[in-house]
Amino acid sequence: MFTTKGSVKTEKAAKYLVQLCKHFAHKVEVDLGETQANVAFPMGPCIITADDDRLTFDGQSHKPEGIESMKGVIISHLDKFAWREVPLDYHWEDGETPD
Repeated sequence: MFTTKGSVKTEKAAKYLVQLCKHFAHKVEVDLGETQANVAFPMGPCIITADDDRLTFDGQSHKPEGIESMKGVIISHLDKFAWREVPLDYHWEDGETPD
């Protein structure tokens, strides 16, 4: 399983969590809580968490291309919603778990 852990600093993390999840819910299953959401992307699941000043992403996929696709979807959508803050400074750490 391929993994990614990402984060981006923003003062509006909670707002963007809701915006992202409402948007993603038009196409995929989303379980949105107060500060965390589980998003069932086609390429694999992703947990998105909103802290006071940061959004974090914890994603998984069976293929490395799935991780890249997931990151691309998240970045493109968040950049649109947070256009006043662009360029956002994303940090990603990709990995692989043993089978």
